[in-house]
Amino acid sequence: MNILSWIVFGLIVGVIAHYLDPRRNQGGLLGTTLLGILGALLGGFLGDLIFGVGVTGFNLSSFIVAVIGALVLLFISRAVRQA
Repeated sequence: MNILSWIVFGLIVGVIAHYLDPRRNQGGLLGTTLLGILGALLGGFLGDLIFGVGVTGFNLSSFIVAVIGALVLLFISRAVRQA
């Protein structure tokens, strides 16, 4: 059940990140879910490394850190595609 909850969390985070990004995305549902899950991992790692705040469960600080991580992943992927 824990894996399923992280998939749902990743989907929600990915959808929010797509709506916050003004450019058009073509990831689909799977891409959005992967973006959210990987964004949560990246945001948790960077948040813990820099600020001491990571993704610790389903709470507001974890959600914000995960969305920021997903937005960073969107920025990096677009920069790599354009280069």
